[in-house]
Amino acid sequence: MADNKVNNQAETTGKTVTFTLVRSTIRSRADHKQTIASLGLHHLRQSNTLPDNPAVRGMIKYVRHWVKVEE
Repeated sequence: MADNKVNNQAETTGKTVTFTLVRSTIRSRADHKQTIASLGLHHLRQSNTLPDNPAVRGMIKYVRHWVKVEE
């Protein structure tokens, strides 16, 4: 229930965050690979845009050395 509320707030404000996978996930830990996949990134130099909310920001912070963030 709370997740829907956060997502709705981000969608109504229109704030989004765009990020690009800049390093390969070869020889990385499984939990890092899962976080990158949950951000919607599967290939090198692939970009994705998601609502700017604390959940997405936390995932980006967790894999910050693999992604480049463009506001």
